[in-house]
Formats: sequence, C-alpha cells, structure tokens
Amino acid sequence: MPQKIENAVALVTGANRGIGREFVAELLRRGARKIYLGARDPASLADLVALDPARLVPLKLDVTNPADVAEAAKAASDVTLLINNAGFAGGQGVISAPDISIARQEMDVNYFGVLSLSKAFAPILAKVSQSSIVNVLSFLSLVTLPSAGTYSASKAAGLAASRSIRAELLGQGTQVVVTMPVQVDTDMGRSLPEPRLKPLDVVSETLDAVEAGIEEVFPGELTRSVAAAFAADPKGVQAHMSTRLPA
Repeated sequence: MPQKIENAVALVTGANRGIGREFVAELLRRGARKIYLGARDPASLADLVALDPARLVPLKLDVTNPADVAEAAKAASDVTLLINNAGFAGGQGVISAPDISIARQEMDVNYFGVLSLSKAFAPILAKVSQSSIVNVLSFLSLVTLPSAGTYSASKAAGLAASRSIRAELLGQGTQVVVTMPVQVDTDMGRSLPEPRLKPLDVVSETLDAVEAGIEEVFPGELTRSVAAAFAADPKGVQAHMSTRLPA
C-alpha cells in the first residue's frame, strides 16, 4: 500500500553520512512529522539534528547490537516508515580475502541488520493504516562483482530477505520497498568507477516509490540502463562483471 511521506514518522539507520543524511534532508523537505536518526555514535548526528531540533531525534543504534535494536524499538514506538540504510562494504573477493571476518561483518550489517530492525519494528508498523519498510540494497543484489564478492553476497541475501518480509507483512498492510542503485557518490562508493549516482537522486526516486507503491526501484538513469541490459541478457551482464577481479 502506498504511503504519504507528509506527516510520516521515520527511522533512518546509518543517518550520519552519505545516503542516510540525504534521506533525512529529503524527509524534512517532504514534511515528515518526526525523524529518528540512527547511528552508532549519536555525537556524529549533532550537526544534522541542528537542522530541525523539533523534528529530528538522535538514537544510539548499532544495527548489529540486539540491545540497541530493542532500545530503538522502545524509544521509537511511533514509527510508520523504517528505512534500513546502514551498510558496510569491505571491498574484497571471496577466495582472495585473507579470512572471512570482513564477510561476517558485511552479513551482520547488510543482512542480519535488516532482519533485526524489520522484526523489531513489524509490530509497531502493524498499528497504523499506512506503513513501509525501505531497504537500501544495491544492484549487486542481482549480479556479482568479484572484486566485491562478499559484499555482493550480503546484498543478495538482503534482497531475498526483503521479498520474504514483503510477503509476510502483506496481511498487515506494510509495504516493503527495495532500492538497488549502481555505484553512488558517497564515502563508501568513492573507490568505484565513474560515473556515480548522486545520493539525492537515489533518495528522491526511492521516496517517490514509497508514495507510489512501487516495490523494487532502480534509481537513476545509469541504474536503469544497467537493469535494462540485465533484463535482456543476464548472463552477458554477469560475464562482463566477472572481469572485475580483486586486486
């Protein structure tokens, strides 16, 4: 079910930088009533909260910490829009990685973090007539980049989980939107090749999808061109991506 952003109460994880900060700014512009800002270090949110202290509420939230997630659900029990934006990319292959510690961290944030927040907030979202979960994924949910092989795996897991969450929450009327951009011009994406998407374009098109009831979003012309090529020739696109081996 589509949801209006105006008067929504949102929680944005990973709100202190990159796409998360842009989500906060755009939610303010669109008239969200309140926005909870999740970050591991609430002090990193001070300049953001100063933009509109009446509507912006900082939360200590490490999405891999069950206690933080439980406390966030208690503190933000009026949320109607959950944006699972927190992410981590280790920039490594699978076999070439020195060990699996980075892969575990990617799964903890990009997969288990999405599960934990979605499970914690599903009962809260069930209490209102319009509610949504937005999961910020990547086009690497669909194709694998060997130079970011473990990250690709974590985002593929996030997409599979999102589709299950959507099916499970259909009965309570909570829509689940996933956004799958290609490379974005953020701190995490600066090592990726040009051209890169502007964070605002990703955020704007994703929130448009929330309001239009669109379940899966490929934001930006660059993403849409890659998605069209993938739809026409998935094996060919994967073969091209497979030439990008770890350094």
